[in-house]
Amino acid sequence: MIRVILASKSPARLATLRAAGIEPVVLDAGVDERAIDAPTTAELVAEISRHKGEAALAAVLATPALAPTPDNPVVLLAADTMLDVDGTPEGKPGTPAVARRRLAALSGTTQTLFTGHFVALLQDGREPQIRRATAATTVRFATLDEAEMDAYAASGEPEQVAGSFTIDALGGPFIAGLDGDPHNVVGISLPLLRLLLRDLGVAWPSLWH
Repeated sequence: MIRVILASKSPARLATLRAAGIEPVVLDAGVDERAIDAPTTAELVAEISRHKGEAALAAVLATPALAPTPDNPVVLLAADTMLDVDGTPEGKPGTPAVARRRLAALSGTTQTLFTGHFVALLQDGREPQIRRATAATTVRFATLDEAEMDAYAASGEPEQVAGSFTIDALGGPFIAGLDGDPHNVVGISLPLLRLLLRDLGVAWPSLWH
């Protein structure tokens, strides 16, 4: 049986995987994302997800309870998501005031959200096999009025999500449309994961819990 480890504390990523039939073990990679830089948003999420994945990989191999066994290979997943706003990467705003300013900047615009993915297959007695890729989804934001932006910023939801918005909770009505994978906007692209795992010889249904 394949064990899946998710190197992320994101409740949205965990819920997405669970809804797709996967019950991962959650592991905090403990990476300081602020210390990582890159020229573009796409490159930045790729680098952060790599750092998360490599840190988690070292932790898994050093922990007998998590490491692969002859009967139990391990699939390790790491990801990082940011919204590219006119060339500037936007992560979690952290406070209602910052969230409110970002909502005003996003209202009525079209932006691109990027998620970097790191996937590793760990098998007993073998070197880890790693695949990396980045998914992009275009997001068309509705035009919000002042009261809507005030209420959404005050709800607390935008503070803890990349780009200050969600599509799977309170923010859903404020997203006019998407071009690309909607799961990617939540924080992990299931179609991309399937392809990366297939390239590693792992069939997606084999991960179903």
